[in-house]
Amino acid sequence: MKRNIFRTCVLGLGLLSLASCDDPMDELTSLIYDRVFSPIDFEARSITENSVKLQWVKSEGADTYTIEIFADDSLTFEGEPVQTITDITEAQIPYTVSNLVYDTKYSARIMAIDADDADRNSKWHGVYFRTAAQQIFNNIPESSISDRSVTVTWPAGEEVTRITVTDANTGARVINKDLTAEEIAEGKVVVNGLTPETSYTIKLYNNDKERGSKSFKTIIDLNGATTVSPDEDFGALLEAATDGQVFALYGGTYTIAGENGGAGNAQIKKNITIKGIYPTNLPTIKGRFQLDDGASLSLNQIILDGADNESTDQAFNYKTEGATYDVLDVQNCEIKNFGKGLIYLNVASTINKVTFNNCLIHNIECDGGDFFDSRKGRINETNLTNSTIYASATARDFIRMDDASESMGGGTPIINIKNCTIDGVANASSKRLLYVRYVGNVINWENNLVTNTEAMFSNQSKTSVPTFKNNIYFNTPNLKSIVEKGNLFTDDSATWDVDPKYQDTANGDFTVTNEDVSSKGVGDPRWL
Repeated sequence: MKRNIFRTCVLGLGLLSLASCDDPMDELTSLIYDRVFSPIDFEARSITENSVKLQWVKSEGADTYTIEIFADDSLTFEGEPVQTITDITEAQIPYTVSNLVYDTKYSARIMAIDADDADRNSKWHGVYFRTAAQQIFNNIPESSISDRSVTVTWPAGEEVTRITVTDANTGARVINKDLTAEEIAEGKVVVNGLTPETSYTIKLYNNDKERGSKSFKTIIDLNGATTVSPDEDFGALLEAATDGQVFALYGGTYTIAGENGGAGNAQIKKNITIKGIYPTNLPTIKGRFQLDDGASLSLNQIILDGADNESTDQAFNYKTEGATYDVLDVQNCEIKNFGKGLIYLNVASTINKVTFNNCLIHNIECDGGDFFDSRKGRINETNLTNSTIYASATARDFIRMDDASESMGGGTPIINIKNCTIDGVANASSKRLLYVRYVGNVINWENNLVTNTEAMFSNQSKTSVPTFKNNIYFNTPNLKSIVEKGNLFTDDSATWDVDPKYQDTANGDFTVTNEDVSSKGVGDPRWL
């Protein structure tokens, strides 16, 4: 009897089990949630001065959406919203909210709406954004920028209260000035107390809301400088220069007169400085420089062009025997179109330091000379940094320094080539990037991008093996291998055969578009 009762119970439970599990998917597809899900991936995009585009992924079961906008808020949603938008349909996604205030913090939140049952509306989901600042500053013309001040303007009578000026390099705020009623009415302010040759950002505010921003760079220090215009005889001024004189050149072309109607040679016998006044309008000097009697020369923000020269001689030619020259300092310049080379020292003299920094140097043919060419003298320190050299020395050597150690009483020439882009230079299999034979030389070759040359490093036993660091080479087959009676060393630490994919070499644009190269920080920084 007990056995029969047990069998009956088991059979009954089995039938109940089969009945309840007949179609388990029926339960899953007929679930009804307590409320509509909140929209996901709620984002603020395309933010302007007075609008924002709000994007989200639609919620299943939502009929419409409601958006609330809170001003001067960071996701606290306190107080009353400045805008409430209802009945937004799926077809209106993304939704553009207009009539916002410039340079203002906003919070937006969205709710998915069930039209039949408000209790099923979703929870709020929020996002934070800030509208763009305005730009009511007028462009700053060259004539409004001096060495220690700037004049800026905006439409007269606009609602503004103050300006700030920040050093673009350090981020330090150097000016915080409340505007006067007269300045506001005129839409103009003169800002004094700036530093020459410094990059700044000036901003205009209405209380704490930004209404304008402009960047500018003050011009060179004009204190004690002789300002020169293109209509003056620049060659005569150089001839009459006094020791330590600074020439400040306005934009335009200055031709050093030659003997036969072309561009000639400026003889520099005193320590002088030549600077372009405006970094956005570099003056062009047509001619070349001959340095005599130990004179130093500094150039800054100049284009030196040898295209119209009567002679193919080098851009910088040292002539006085037995002299000690202090410096040749060339900063932020473009040098182009010279026949024999860039610099030539063929007398038993010493130059303490030669520097080319942040320069573009191109179309230096080197027919009858090498690019850097020291034959009988000694250059104690040579610095080529943050510069681009291209279309030059196509069949001559790049750095040449002959062994004048015996006649010059020894010495240790130091050569620093750092952060340079060097393309197509010394492009012949028998030519050298480093034809350096002065005994005791020290060479540092760092962060350079070298491309498209058949040159070797050196086949001279007197060339010291450089200190190599973080260089990249592309299409430079003869630099990579050590060859008997050929290339005597190579760069074992380098990255080889990676194409930088320059933007437009035909037009002098060496912007690196290959991120594998640009991320390494090699070459002239202007292209990275």
